[in-house]
Amino acid sequence: MPTIVVDVMPKAELLDPQGKAVAGAFSRLGVSDFTSVRIGKRFELTVEGEVTEDVLAEAKRVADEILSNSVIEDVVGIEVVE
Repeated sequence: MPTIVVDVMPKAELLDPQGKAVAGAFSRLGVSDFTSVRIGKRFELTVEGEVTEDVLAEAKRVADEILSNSVIEDVVGIEVVE
């Protein structure tokens, strides 16, 4: 069955306290290759049958209206994986 993956991230202009905490932990653990961390959400929507343009449009609508908070988050990706 195909799966539609939706990725949601905090808006770039907003602080990401979780990411900041992980970045702080990295430095305490000796990880120095990364300058910052941003933490988002991943949703996997399983589809019965074929992924049509209508199904993708519905996934986009659901991502925008239900899975993300448009005030503080952006839907950054919607892709089909087999």
